[in-house]
Amino acid sequence: VYQVFENVAKKYDVMNDSMTLGIHRVWKDILMHKMNPCPGTLLLDVAGGTGDIAFRFINYVRSVQQRQLQRKLQHHQNLSWQEIFESYQKDKFNSLGDSQVVVCDINREMLKVGKQKAQHLGYSEGLSWVLGNAEELPFDDDKFDVYTIAFGIRNVTRIDLALQEAYRVLKPGGRFLCLEFSHVSNPLLSRLYDLYSFQVIPVLGEVIAGDWKSYQYLVESIRQFPPQEELKAMIEDAGFFKVDYENLNFGIVAIHSGFKL
Repeated sequence: VYQVFENVAKKYDVMNDSMTLGIHRVWKDILMHKMNPCPGTLLLDVAGGTGDIAFRFINYVRSVQQRQLQRKLQHHQNLSWQEIFESYQKDKFNSLGDSQVVVCDINREMLKVGKQKAQHLGYSEGLSWVLGNAEELPFDDDKFDVYTIAFGIRNVTRIDLALQEAYRVLKPGGRFLCLEFSHVSNPLLSRLYDLYSFQVIPVLGEVIAGDWKSYQYLVESIRQFPPQEELKAMIEDAGFFKVDYENLNFGIVAIHSGFKL
């Protein structure tokens, strides 16, 4: 698995757009709105090497912080221009409200791509990158407010260990969110999806990334991944409460959610 992602790291984003026709961006936006983080949130994004979730988190928190500032100023109509200017300047230096996102990935090449993207897009504040294994996270107990893993858990060797680690590093009241390819319930759509996955995606992998085998593996890993109800039961077995899931695009992907109480 490590070799697969080392091979595809540089073309990972291009292939995601090609394989999903860009819809993966919408799925990640939905995940972020479901999280609805507020300023001060400490997020751990596991298997998030290219930074897609981390960048969305930073953007989301900045927009929330900006709206809060605007509402605060609207309630003080008698402020002078100087006071308004100073409030905005102060907010500019604390645009994340002490929020932090830690991106943890087992693959150096994926982290390298993510860091390059962050530098290119101008993300630096509130963002850190850590090399680590989802099954043995290098973090203290009860540390994070939210744990996310997007399109990564199916590549973990022991899903049960990864879920236990997610539970361990979350604070009491913390939230677990998993976005992953899942199982389509509609039989006709399922057959069409299989046809596309096995006949088209490996070809795209060869044409775009020069790597047929890696994308053949990725398709097979999707089919071998536990269905929605089975994954829900595994999350509950790890200790999480109020576990549920939301199917997107007829179950092509699903967002699982749970809380540590």
